[in-house]
Amino acid sequence: MSMSSARLSRIRRSRGYRWEDAIVKRFNEIDGWSAFRLGSPSTHLPDVLAVNTSLSAIFVIEAKSGTSQSLYVPAEQIRRCAKWLDVFDIYEQKAVILAFKFSAKKSVGAGRYRSRTLREYFKAWRSGTEPVDCACGYDGQVRLRSGESAPLPDHPMPFAVQGAP
Repeated sequence: MSMSSARLSRIRRSRGYRWEDAIVKRFNEIDGWSAFRLGSPSTHLPDVLAVNTSLSAIFVIEAKSGTSQSLYVPAEQIRRCAKWLDVFDIYEQKAVILAFKFSAKKSVGAGRYRSRTLREYFKAWRSGTEPVDCACGYDGQVRLRSGESAPLPDHPMPFAVQGAP
């Protein structure tokens, strides 16, 4: 018996909210950092904003989580994050970060899963580069929609990252 599309949509939204919330909590547990969820997808805002004024650092984060082999980020979401950074020009360290979380279970069909290692990747979008649709694979490799490699560097985070190979 397969799940309804409405139920699957609720599960995906809940998974995304939990990932954003986890990122915010990790930042807020570290002295000097303050992080906030900025709103629902319909608000056209980035998912998370993290700031450390003593380090003059600001991160605008687009978070994706799921059970598939790759997680997709539309160019428009990257563009929106980059515009936010432009507003905060007082900060010396600025980054658009794409945060990917691959669940410890892999989807193998409607409502069916197989166990795997949980993996998280925090990739920095190349500043000054025109945003394009891209996807991160379970192996941490970022590719353009065309399949061409788009090597994005891992961004060092001030907290522990889980499951990176």
